[in-house]
Amino acid sequence: MLGIDIAVDLGTYAIKIFVAGKGIVVNEPSVVAVNRETEEVMAVGSKAFAMLGRTSDNVKVVRPLVKGVISDFRWASYLVDYYFQQLGSGRFLHSRVMPRVVESVPCQITGVERLAVNKSIISARVRRLYSIDEPVAAAMGAGVDVANPHGALIIDVGAGATDMGVISLGGLSIARSIKVAGFAFDQAIIHYVRNKYDLIIGERMAESCKIAVGGVAQRPEPLTCRIKGRDANTGLPAWVDITSEELVAPMLDPATEIARVLQEMLEKTPPELLGDIYMDGIVMTGGTSQLYGLSDLIADKVKMPVHVASDPATCVAIGAGQAIEFIDAAEHKVYGVINPLTIVY
Repeated sequence: MLGIDIAVDLGTYAIKIFVAGKGIVVNEPSVVAVNRETEEVMAVGSKAFAMLGRTSDNVKVVRPLVKGVISDFRWASYLVDYYFQQLGSGRFLHSRVMPRVVESVPCQITGVERLAVNKSIISARVRRLYSIDEPVAAAMGAGVDVANPHGALIIDVGAGATDMGVISLGGLSIARSIKVAGFAFDQAIIHYVRNKYDLIIGERMAESCKIAVGGVAQRPEPLTCRIKGRDANTGLPAWVDITSEELVAPMLDPATEIARVLQEMLEKTPPELLGDIYMDGIVMTGGTSQLYGLSDLIADKVKMPVHVASDPATCVAIGAGQAIEFIDAAEHKVYGVINPLTIVY
């Protein structure tokens, strides 16, 4: 494991770690369960995620990232360090040759937000740190040749944020980022169920319902999902069967907002690149891109084809991993090489 190169996709929903020569070796929820009084860590990743909504008063479940950015630096740093330690049981990090790391970073985040991401990874004891914009990483993971002098439009719809950008010659020509993504659809379901059925449900139930029957278009055959929660009037356990048909209206609002921002970005895209995009279509990545009807809705709004990448949830991590091959060129400042990486540390 000495001198290893890795890539990290620290997302709102999950942390993914790509190891050169091995692929994605960590894909775990970005969640930490902590004792409120002692601050002792009770669980991390999947085990902590299973505790969401089920903890006692003395245990809190922390999501260190909210809407694509770090909201709790302490636990974000712990999360990164924990999985780095898991990779090599200490020998990996405490050896004389520490890892070189490529981090994927949301586009259009503030300098303070970017610094928080950098520090959370540097605190895990790395030798060198490089960054790549998430839309560029997503494009690479989806099989797009980002070094080509040809415009490509990527929409990465994650859990906390949607990043979109027009890519050419290894960089972003224009980009947008909005805090509307997978969790926004979950919240739309939570609010709808509360208002329509006086039923209070949690995030995990809303997510399960979204995956099972959610969508922004009517299905040929309507689906039904039983959701369980607490009656808002009596406080007692209750359940209701909800259909895919009735969820379309409340879930349209987040989808429409994503399409609106995309339209605005296209209006400001250079004409030459716009022609390339119209010819090739838009590539969608991110777990939420699989939401039923979302790609068709966006295609209808912007009047061009939209393609959902294969295994879209891992495109950013895979693309950041592929960018590892550019580390040496960035390190030695090799000229004439179109490099998507920026040296951070």
